[in-house]
Amino acid sequence: MYAKIKTNAVLCFLLAMMLVLAACGNQTETKTDASANNAAGSDKTASANATADKVGLTISAAASMTDALNEIKQAYETEHPNIELSFNFGGSGALQKQIEQGAPADLFLSAAVKNMKPLVEQKLIEEGKEKTLLKNELVAIVPADTQASIAAIDDLNKVEVKKVAIGIPESVPAGNYAKEALTNSKLWEPLQPKMVQAKDVRQVLQYVETGNADAGFVYKTDALTSSKAKIAFTVDPASYSPVEYPIGIVKATKHAQEAEDFYNYLQSKASLDVFIKYGFSVPE
Repeated sequence: MYAKIKTNAVLCFLLAMMLVLAACGNQTETKTDASANNAAGSDKTASANATADKVGLTISAAASMTDALNEIKQAYETEHPNIELSFNFGGSGALQKQIEQGAPADLFLSAAVKNMKPLVEQKLIEEGKEKTLLKNELVAIVPADTQASIAAIDDLNKVEVKKVAIGIPESVPAGNYAKEALTNSKLWEPLQPKMVQAKDVRQVLQYVETGNADAGFVYKTDALTSSKAKIAFTVDPASYSPVEYPIGIVKATKHAQEAEDFYNYLQSKASLDVFIKYGFSVPE
């Protein structure tokens, strides 16, 4: 009888120990899971904070600056991991209107002084933070495989030239420069039936590359980016106004210091070397 009681006691003790061990294991597992979840949560929070800490700058820029600015963007964001650059490329006239209407922008890079000047006069550009950054030149391009003989502006009047692409003069500076050159050559009116208008110089380039135009007016910098189009001739610089690219900080920016830092960076040797590589020139 005593032995039986003793055996039962031992069994009860063992059972109790197993329950205790099981409880401890569950508690340990719960703590481990909680620690893992906490760690994952911390990582997510850190990532979210890092994203939240980034400052986004919006730069409205002439379409002809696309390739150069995209290269500069990579270098700048590498050097300044807290900055994220977003570009709004288009015709300078359209970009001017957007800024006048309150569209978000921190900097404006125009392909013509005439699109920057009104913003300065309306005090929409920060005082003392506007200057001419670059210069460019106007050229006429043709498809790379063209058989037409086009070597001078008068050749655009030839019968074999069916369509001539040009940026909308009212909103695209390159189109306005081309209109000046054609007007001074007494070709503006005669070429009207052939004219195909585009929203910016990149669309002009596309029309010529795809054969939807036999010739087109773009900047030298645009022509140099293409393997499907070639320069037919350089437009006489005396026949149109100088192509100057002013840059300015938009007064309504919410990131004044970061905008000024990038404004200064665009004037640095590193940036100017990139612009020169793409065919721009620097004012003396």
